[in-house]
Amino acid sequence: MDTSRFVLTDRQWQAIEGLCPGGEAAPGRTGADTRLFLEAVLWIMRTDAPWRDLPAEFGKWNSVFRRFRRWVQADVFKRIFDALSDDPDMEYAMIDATIVKVHRHGMGAKGGPQSQAIGKSKGGWTTKILALVDALGNMVRFVLMPANRYDTIGVAPLINGLEFNALLADKAFDSNWIIEDMNARGAKIVISQRPQRVAPLDIDKETYKWRHLIENYFQKLKEFKRIAMRSDKTDTSYAAIINLCAALINSK
Repeated sequence: MDTSRFVLTDRQWQAIEGLCPGGEAAPGRTGADTRLFLEAVLWIMRTDAPWRDLPAEFGKWNSVFRRFRRWVQADVFKRIFDALSDDPDMEYAMIDATIVKVHRHGMGAKGGPQSQAIGKSKGGWTTKILALVDALGNMVRFVLMPANRYDTIGVAPLINGLEFNALLADKAFDSNWIIEDMNARGAKIVISQRPQRVAPLDIDKETYKWRHLIENYFQKLKEFKRIAMRSDKTDTSYAAIINLCAALINSK
């Protein structure tokens, strides 16, 4: 097999190998080559091909897909993200959202689209990725939401329990409760102000310029075609691939 297009580096693999179920020493039929399995998942993420089109060199597509779903349900990909994203630089934090279209293959999950973080917006059926990145522009947390919901709805789980010196965001996050929360924390507010605010805050415009880092991060994520166009029916599968791809970006 031509491994020149493989993605995982030796350093990344060494950091996560112990977190991955399976391997030759594990009991049962858990898959002999876990690293090859991860490369198979990443091939799907990069190409957005149907699982049935997975090259035979990676093994039987259905076995790879079922193993992927087992890992999703066991939160393995979240553990991989945590392992490769430790020690964030929380001098300041940035929050923003990006919207992705949902392919027709991503529709039809049990419970309807709303239960899978899919909503109807101007762009059709879409999902919103709301993320928080650190001062280096690396993702720390994210939540999935239907794209027709307000960005501020997903902010609380992003900032709960985190300590940072300043929060950077655009005017979509100019909310009284967020400003009150920042004041209570003693965190600097660098949030673009809505025109209708009666007493707008004087924000640090030079610091605000660094907000481009989170926009850059979304562009890096969307280099993985399966993130740029959602083809996964369940929000758990979609969140898992974001965790995996974000882990690789954070650890470069």
